[in-house]
Amino acid sequence: MDDQNKNLILATALSFVVILIWFVLFPPPEPDTPVDGTVQTTANAPADATVPVVTAEGDAPAVISTAPQTRTEALQAAPRVQIETPSLTGSISLMGGRIDDLQLKGYRTSTDDGAPIVTMLSPQGSLDAYYALQGWAAGAGIEADAVPGPDTQWTLSAGDILGVGNPVSLSWDNGAGQTFGRTISVDENFMFSMSQTVTNNGNAPVTLAPYGMIVQHTQPDDLENFFILHEGAVAIADDELSETDWDDIAEAEVDPAWGRQAIVQEDVTQGWIGFTDHFWQAILIPSEGQTFDQALTYDARSDIYRAVTRLPTQTIAAGASTEVTTQLFAGAKEWAILRDYEDAGVPKFIDSIDWGWFFFLTKPIFWLLHEINKLIGNMGWAIIGLTLIIKAVLFPLAYKSYVSMAKMKELQPEMEKLKEAAGDDRQKMQQGMMELYKKNKVNPAAGCLPILLQIPIFFSLYKVIFVTIELRHAPWFGVFQDLSAPDPTSIFNFYGFAPWGTPEPGSIMALVFIGILPLLLGISMWLQQKLNPAPTDPTQQMIFAWMPWVFMFMLGSFASGLVVYWIANNTITFTQQYLIMRSQGYKPDLMGNIKGSFKRNKAPDAANASKAPSGKNKK
Repeated sequence: MDDQNKNLILATALSFVVILIWFVLFPPPEPDTPVDGTVQTTANAPADATVPVVTAEGDAPAVISTAPQTRTEALQAAPRVQIETPSLTGSISLMGGRIDDLQLKGYRTSTDDGAPIVTMLSPQGSLDAYYALQGWAAGAGIEADAVPGPDTQWTLSAGDILGVGNPVSLSWDNGAGQTFGRTISVDENFMFSMSQTVTNNGNAPVTLAPYGMIVQHTQPDDLENFFILHEGAVAIADDELSETDWDDIAEAEVDPAWGRQAIVQEDVTQGWIGFTDHFWQAILIPSEGQTFDQALTYDARSDIYRAVTRLPTQTIAAGASTEVTTQLFAGAKEWAILRDYEDAGVPKFIDSIDWGWFFFLTKPIFWLLHEINKLIGNMGWAIIGLTLIIKAVLFPLAYKSYVSMAKMKELQPEMEKLKEAAGDDRQKMQQGMMELYKKNKVNPAAGCLPILLQIPIFFSLYKVIFVTIELRHAPWFGVFQDLSAPDPTSIFNFYGFAPWGTPEPGSIMALVFIGILPLLLGISMWLQQKLNPAPTDPTQQMIFAWMPWVFMFMLGSFASGLVVYWIANNTITFTQQYLIMRSQGYKPDLMGNIKGSFKRNKAPDAANASKAPSGKNKK
């Protein structure tokens, strides 16, 4: 077997290893699991499953042995107060006063016609219950059963439907001299304000500690588990951001003060805490100026996770009353909405979006993308506009790089002569090339700098496209109706002209029958490569020849918005480089390069043949 065939096999093997490693390290995200807006199935739940009842923080939770209910059954288990706003619909349970039924009007589970709206919170008793709860922990002078708990039946004392400008009030009299009240209001987006009051009509002072908690029964079953995305708890404590995975909460050490596994931050003067996933979050926000403790707790007996805020203990004298106000955010992580809440006093609320390590790039990149989209009104064209701006910013560096590449392209014939003269003496070859570069004032490393700068930019843009909700279900044109999803075209559906779908993203069939965007990506990379000087090593030549097609398959299952960026980037880069090379006196012969690409791969054998003794043919 000759050297060229060995190199071909090696390059092919390396290419497939690269693909395999890529898909192990960067698996494509699972498609969104549809969430029914009205009924939550329990078909796979065991018949003897238990539904934990959350008690006041610090008390041992009781567990009732019963089968999980459907969402509809759980909603019918207690009287409710309806929630209706431009952004939200749902209800509040009068049992416990929980906000436990919430759906987002502006978001649907898929782009299909008639897809249900997204469910944010679900009541206790249903599978994967997820809700917010407020209350008071009993202290001196009052019994534990004299404070409202999760089973307390509240009375609706004012209002009938919770809406914008229409708060509702709940009340409960413990029969021992204390009256508890709760007034809940909501804005036009996703923020609830909750005012808790206690009036002590007894003859002695009582001590109470107000708390709030967000409760998640078991880990969510629709976690994406993708390395680039944080899912779990998120918190700000005095300007310090912390992101804690579900498993880290479950593996925390037992804190005796909290009676369970807990991660605690004490004496926080400003901050918030809650749970987040890809696009949605529920966050508790104590009022500004209140010192509080915040904690993430896990009860292994009932498999319950809690994000808790606990305010300082208060002593209410006989005949006195007290009031505590907190906020609850429950909804979509829209950048503009989070920014407005941050401007209104919620510290670093934009950081609840997972900006990643390159936050100093992802934040301004998203801001620019957002502003372009506001002007254009189409996220696909906004991505292309963003690419133009990025390329314009990098153009001074790119200019030096492309001038250097043009000179190196001109030196290609001389480099081939050096290679023939050096033979197998690699040291002599390297010395000759360095002298050639020095003589012609060429810096071979100059072409690497723009590429190195683009790596964090590319990763940051991928992060922005993947984690921000603004690209979720964002249409471009034609069949491209979700730029956060992979290319929906394939030869299977005649590249979008047929009404049926494509192979499952990430499957072997999807890799083989790729869509139009990955195909354009491969072609754009291939054309761009033709303007660059080819490596002198034949193995490297073969690997570089495969790279456009390797990347075509690797990026085929990525978000189509990212592929749009990469195609635009390659096209602009090709245009810039072509024009700059012509301005330097080098006229790229693309068709000649294309026709001769495979011939150049045979150069090593031709060189060996030229050294063979006269009259003898190499066999």
